[in-house]
This record gives sequence, structure tokens and C-alpha cells, in this order.
Amino acid sequence: MAGKITAKEEMRCGLEIHQQLDTKKLFCRCDSEIRDDKPDLTVKRRLRAVAGETEEIDIAARYEMEKEKYFVYQFYKDCNCLVELDEEPPHEMNMEALKIALQIAKALNCTIVDEIHVMRKTVVDGSNTSGFQRTALIARNGFLNIKGKKISIPTVCLEEEACKIVERRDDYDVYNLTRLGIPLVEIATGPDISTPEEAAEVAEAIGMICRSTGKVKRGIGTIRQDINVSVPGGNRIEIKGASELKLVAEYVRNEVNRQKKLIEIKSRIVNADIKKEFVDLTSIFSNTKSKVIQKAFQEKGSVIGLKLDNFSGFLGIELQPNKRLGTELSDYAKARAGVSGLFHSDELPNYGITEYEVNEVKKCLGCRQEDAFVIIAGPKEKAMRAMEAVYERALLVYEGVPREVRQPKDDGTTSYQRPMPGAARMYPETDVRPIIVNFEIPKIELIDDKARRYESLGLGKDLAYLTAKEKPELFEKLLGFKNVKPAFIAETILPKMLEIKRRTNLDIEKFEEKYFEEIFSLLDAGKITKHAIDEIIIEILKTGKCDYSNFYVLSGKELEGEIKAFLERNKGKDKKILLNITINQFKKKADIELITRITNNLLKKSYE
Repeated sequence: MAGKITAKEEMRCGLEIHQQLDTKKLFCRCDSEIRDDKPDLTVKRRLRAVAGETEEIDIAARYEMEKEKYFVYQFYKDCNCLVELDEEPPHEMNMEALKIALQIAKALNCTIVDEIHVMRKTVVDGSNTSGFQRTALIARNGFLNIKGKKISIPTVCLEEEACKIVERRDDYDVYNLTRLGIPLVEIATGPDISTPEEAAEVAEAIGMICRSTGKVKRGIGTIRQDINVSVPGGNRIEIKGASELKLVAEYVRNEVNRQKKLIEIKSRIVNADIKKEFVDLTSIFSNTKSKVIQKAFQEKGSVIGLKLDNFSGFLGIELQPNKRLGTELSDYAKARAGVSGLFHSDELPNYGITEYEVNEVKKCLGCRQEDAFVIIAGPKEKAMRAMEAVYERALLVYEGVPREVRQPKDDGTTSYQRPMPGAARMYPETDVRPIIVNFEIPKIELIDDKARRYESLGLGKDLAYLTAKEKPELFEKLLGFKNVKPAFIAETILPKMLEIKRRTNLDIEKFEEKYFEEIFSLLDAGKITKHAIDEIIIEILKTGKCDYSNFYVLSGKELEGEIKAFLERNKGKDKKILLNITINQFKKKADIELITRITNNLLKKSYE
């Protein structure tokens, strides 16, 4: 694990929270359901970077274009239209989505802009068929209080979601179009966050505000965090698209330590003019036992080498858990050319590469004791392109921390993704008219405030928060029964349903709200007991219906007759044991107090 960072140590962190809204799409009226089944058709496209308003091509867009990939898009007739295929201009902006986004902005104490203009953000990695993402600034200059500390919110934007990646290949990527165009609120904080734990707290607080609208999508991938981190002497690094809240602090912690290690390496390594000499080493490995190199040879590949002056011992330095400086060079090679990786001298001999082969490589490259080397095996053109990326990254070691976008991994570490984009990627959207904000924006009740209100109704703290977070609309719809307590309603619609799911593996999502209304109406009228509710719910889940009369409470006379017969069948048992057994037997058909009274009277008579 990475070392712990204390509040006394300097670091700066800002977040960009991206939350999908649960509405129709932003620039058409297609449903925002994400499909994963067989598409109705596929479309093949190539994208290229063009100059933006600054008359420059964005560095990140150029980087993606140089991969020379094409893209395959999966199209679904009921969730896509010609807008997603970029065969039709965008429609007017979805006003429902805009009003929800503005509610979130107001809850973040932002100033709403007077007039909303849509911009185009160049994106040519295939995640949008048009080659750009539509985005609009809707609010500015807000803030959020976290434990008494003010976290600034410079901007809130509303933009369209990108396509969903399905598969990445060396020469093309496959995308699913159903996610494209879903409204996405982007909330940017200032670089005010000073600890990893605070980053997680800010992300959680913003997520709570978004969920308070009741109009956001839920589940993995529906809310993502871009995490920007820097340390003194380092650089701003963007960790793009972290979806696990529980890992936010770990991403920050690992990135801070990564930057510190890179700064330390910069201070220790002797600067040298690394020669851009890529050497073909194929003949050295003609009899190699390395499976990676053998596979490359089977594909008529080559082994290319590069000497790194004064790098000996540095490539093996760990920057993140199980990731070293050599890993950074490898990530650049993978991202640029799609190779499987590289070998470097600090980890050799190993992986089937012998000491003899290592010595021959050093001899061929002219390595001194203080030098290191890198080798890449694969198709020669691809290996050369990958080595070009390695060379460029090696030069950046002398600068310390390069500005870049990094990809989050499931273990809390990150890997290189692409260069940091610049201002050249933005230019106006001419197909969508500006919107003047001259309409009312209703205030939302935050989940935290709603939970406190539910506590005043008799719910425990944890149940109140769970209800406010998960089922506030249903809970409030069910309030008002004279003889059914609010706490029992909340307990039934959430913990009880989850417990039934665990116990029976039935799909509780199929349970319609109308059944809760019917059940609580019968309970309120005294026609059923609360102990019958489990069986009623299970019967409805299994059959889609329920004959409630099978669960109606017994009259006093009916109950007394059935208890009397039951006691006759269980003669001779201890009175206390008999009472407990009788209660369990009849509690689904009668009030427990009535069962107890009748049972005690009958037992008293039988024991006299």
C-alpha cells in the first residue's frame, strides 16, 4: 500500500463529477436505456482532428488521430436515431434535463448564467460519432461546505454522454450508441481539496445533492469522477472516469506518491542526451525461450531496442503499488501503438530472457554500467512506433511529472491514457440555439434534510437516511394511514424487501407500488396482521397476484375454536412453551395480544 499522506503535507486536488440524468436524451427524444443485446445494425466510421477556434489542432485530438483507428458503432432502433449517427442535426435541448441540472447548480449555491450557449469539444477517440461532444456552461461561482471548509464550485455544465466502449482492438474500437446523448451534469470543484479523505467526502456530498433531485440514474458508471491532483514541483494530472467512490481517496493517495517519486527521480538522475537510435536486435533472440518474443516471431515480428543513458536502477523504482517507472514507459508504448508491453534491463534476466541475451543486448547497444535499455517485440512498424513513445516518455523523466490524463484501475492505481487536452478543442455549436434562463427553478430538498424530517416521524437515523436516499417518493406516497406507523412503512418497503430478496432470490424490482398501497390499506383496516405481510409479498412476487382473503384475520370466535383444537393436539407440553408455539402458529391471522389472552384463558381452564 502507498504511504499515508497527512494534512500537513502539501497537495492540491479538484474534482469533476459527471452524473447521468434519468430523462430522455439531451438533443433528441430517444429513450436513455442502455442496451447490451444484439444491435439492429452497425456503422463503420473514421474520425480526424481539425483545427478549433484557435486555429490549432488540440494535442489530445492529434494523439488519438495518429493511432489510425477506425470505429464500429452498434445502433438500436428504439434507443437511437439519426442524431446519434450524426446524420441529422441536434434537436432543441431537453428542457427537463436542463431544469434538473439547474436545480443541482442552485443547491451548490451557484449563480445561473443569463443565457446558455452550447459549445463543441473536439473528441476523436471514437466515443462520439460527430468527433465532438456538445457541452454548455449553465452556472458559475458556487460552493460546498465540507465540515466547515468551503470548497469552491467554479462551473456547472450540462453535456451529452459519450458512447459506451464494447471492445478495443489494435486497429479499431467497437462502441455502443445507446449511451450516447444521455444528459450528463458536470460539476467542477476548485483545487481546494487538501487530503485524499477530503476528496472522497466532497465526491460523496456532490453525489448526495445530485441524487436529491430524484431524477438521476443509479448504478455503476452512472456517476463518474475525474480527479485532478498535483503536488509542489509536480504537475496537474487528471485521473479520468473513476466510478468507485470507495477508491477516490486511494487514487489521490497513490497519485501524490507517484508524483513525489517522479520528482525524486528527477533530482537523482543525471541528465543526458538520449540518442534516438532504435536498434533491431532480432538476431540476438533467434533461440530465445521468451514466450512473448516467440509469439512476435510467429507473427513475423522483430525485437527493437533503445539505450537509455544513466537510467540503470531507475526503471525498477516503484511509483505506485506494483507499478514502476518501467511501467510508465510501457503504458506509453501500449497507448501509442497497441503493443502488449516491453522489457527493461532493471527486470532482466527474467521472463524467459537469459543473462547471455541481456549481455548481448548491452553489447549491441553500447550500454555502460550506468545505462539501461528497453526492448519491444512485435510487428516492426508497430514496435518502432511504440519505441517512439518510450523515447518521448524517457525524455520527460528529466522534467519530473508530465501533464497527462491517466486511467483508473480497480486496485486504486492508474495508468497513462493520453496527453492533457488544451483550449484548442473548444469551439461554438452552430446547430443549437441559445437558451435564455427566464423560468423558475424549484428548490430541491436535500437527502440529508429529508432524512432529518423522516427522523421526526419516528424513523431511526439509519432507516431515515436509507429511505430518503432510496425510496422517498414511495414512502411519502404511503404516509397517512391512521393505524400504520411511518417507521413500519419504511421498514417494509426497504429492509424487508431486501431481506426477502436475499432469502428467496425473487426479483423485487417487479413488485409494483400499488401492492404496497393495497397491503397497508388492509393492515390499516385491521383485515390482516403485519406478520402476514412477508407471505403476501412472496406470493405476489411468485404469481403476480394475491387472494388477500386467505390472510384475513380470524374473528374472536373462530380464533378461539382453532386455538382450542390446536391445544388439544399439543396436550402435555409446558404452558410457556405452548403459549409461544400458539402465538407463532396464529400471529399471521390475529393480533398477538388477542392470541395471548385466548390461549391463557384456555390453558387456565385445562390446568384447573
